[in-house]
Amino acid sequence: MRAFVFPGQGSQFIGMGKDLADAFAPAREVFQEVDDALSQNLFKLMTEGTDTDLNLTENTQPALMAVSMAVVRTLTQQGGIDLTKTASFVAGHSLGEYSALTAVGAFDVGTCAKLLKLRGQSMQKAVPVGIGAMAAILGLDLPDVEAITTEANTKTENGEMVQSANDNSPGQVVVSGHAGAVAIAMELATAKGAKRALQLPVSAPFHCRLMQPAADAMEKALGETTIAPPILPVVANVTASAITTPQDIRRLLVEQVTGMVRWRESVTWMKDQGVSEMVELGAGKVLSGLIKRIEKDVAAESVGTPEQIEALIAKLS
Repeated sequence: MRAFVFPGQGSQFIGMGKDLADAFAPAREVFQEVDDALSQNLFKLMTEGTDTDLNLTENTQPALMAVSMAVVRTLTQQGGIDLTKTASFVAGHSLGEYSALTAVGAFDVGTCAKLLKLRGQSMQKAVPVGIGAMAAILGLDLPDVEAITTEANTKTENGEMVQSANDNSPGQVVVSGHAGAVAIAMELATAKGAKRALQLPVSAPFHCRLMQPAADAMEKALGETTIAPPILPVVANVTASAITTPQDIRRLLVEQVTGMVRWRESVTWMKDQGVSEMVELGAGKVLSGLIKRIEKDVAAESVGTPEQIEALIAKLS
């Protein structure tokens, strides 16, 4: 069994998508659809812009989705690949869950681009710059980090908080919250044996309860959005298990804004269902690297270049 997985924030780079647009008409169509939906030349920003502009989360999120969907549409339209015959599940990391949902028909590309633009804007507005922070705790597993955040929250002032935001793989957990609380958690983690506690270069504290204003904005937007039943089950970040109904998709996408991304558990759950191969579709190879650390006997590869796409088409045809 196979699963297709879709990358999240951190996989972006200037120039992404250009080789796909040069090589494949379906990819060019996707990039144009995203630009039209947003009334923005996002493709030019992705290929010729600055890191500063691309790293703005309101740009990063639809841009990464666009690259993933360019890969998917090339596979399906040019390669003749039927996703329902070649995969059993799809999943994505944070914003990648939106890419996964679009790949299996829950959203169209334009609708997803608008939702992700709003998601990015709402996340940025939820917490003023400098108030929040995120940090990667390396060398400790989730139970240890959960204990650290609990202790850190007893040491903070003025009701500041920190919580686990991403359970990425064994020994890699990301925490998120007020900057002061995150700093306390980093100190505690180092004292309790973490290999490193590294503050991340992000503009807002994602996947913690400080994002509630963004969750409210997404609840309103998703409530006004038509969601179609997906053609394959989607493994949700919040539950680390498969969902298939528009109602569950809508509810869990709202919960995802403030909830932890349970990526380690999601990969293990898919393996337990019989998945032996996971293919990352889109920019970079972050997820395929995590998968290899989570489940060493699951084959993982990343497909984001024309050569990789052609090789996958040949393999699946």
